[in-house]
Amino acid sequence: MPEPEPHGDPRAADPRPAMDAITPGDGGAMTLATGDARSLDEGPQPGVPGSGKSRSLWSDAWHDLRRNPVFVVSALVIVFLVLIAIWPGLIASGNPLQCDLAKAQEGSQPGHPFGYDTQGCDVYTRTVHGARASIAVGICATAGATLLGSVLGGLAGFFGGWWDALLSRIADIFFGIPIILGGLVFLSVVTSGSVWPVVGFIVLLGWPQISRIARGSVVTAKQNDYVQAARALGAGNKRMLLRHIAPNAVAPVIVVATIALGTYIALEATLSFVGVGLKPPTVSWGIDISNASVQIRNAPHMLLWPAGALSITVLAFIMLGDAVRDALDPKLR
Repeated sequence: MPEPEPHGDPRAADPRPAMDAITPGDGGAMTLATGDARSLDEGPQPGVPGSGKSRSLWSDAWHDLRRNPVFVVSALVIVFLVLIAIWPGLIASGNPLQCDLAKAQEGSQPGHPFGYDTQGCDVYTRTVHGARASIAVGICATAGATLLGSVLGGLAGFFGGWWDALLSRIADIFFGIPIILGGLVFLSVVTSGSVWPVVGFIVLLGWPQISRIARGSVVTAKQNDYVQAARALGAGNKRMLLRHIAPNAVAPVIVVATIALGTYIALEATLSFVGVGLKPPTVSWGIDISNASVQIRNAPHMLLWPAGALSITVLAFIMLGDAVRDALDPKLR
């Protein structure tokens, strides 16, 4: 006599397991093994947290930066400024040192949209060529101050003790020196009008700020569990500092250095304005602003264009630094 067919849930007669089997995965994690042998990992699923390959802080930061209009605009402006600093002939074919006194203080003319200065030099050509000195000072000074401050501050934060105390007291001394007054004293005895004395002075007074940021980041990073685990496994100081601590402590340094770059460009222009920074025949926005300040009523165009270029450059670097800070700081996400 045939057996009656089962009633109710048709899945009751399915010989496969009613629930997915749970099997341990790598590293103690639990994965699901389905009855039809389909793989759970079918690639990242949009909108599902934790699906797909995990991203690092840097990949998350780059993902946010690409979608930040402030970063995009400031980066495009900076790329353009760097290009004309390297190749000013791309948009200005004239010679910034070629002047005609007969055209002194004249306004805009065909082929000379910014007019002429007190010496009869083309303001447009000098404004374009002035980007080279200002940006070179900003980049070189930032690189030097960041490198020196990161090394000294990182070592002080990692080893501590008397080295940390000594570096802190030295940094306090440099923090007590007013920048403009220090520039007047230090650069007044320098006869060279090139960018290197100005770069050296900015590095001399700029590294303490970077060192304090680097020290605090290293002190915070070395207290994390992964650093303690590496130390327990026998990792040396060099390996812990370069492989485990430095990559996780460099983000605040990058943010401060990016913002400081714009500040250093403004500082160079200030020192050149008071006559102790860059000196002729070097073409600089600060020099042109200083020469135009005495004729601001008679020929305001002489001051407008180099001052505007300086303001746009400083603002672009500060906006870039703010965007990078927002992307690298997890608390602001």
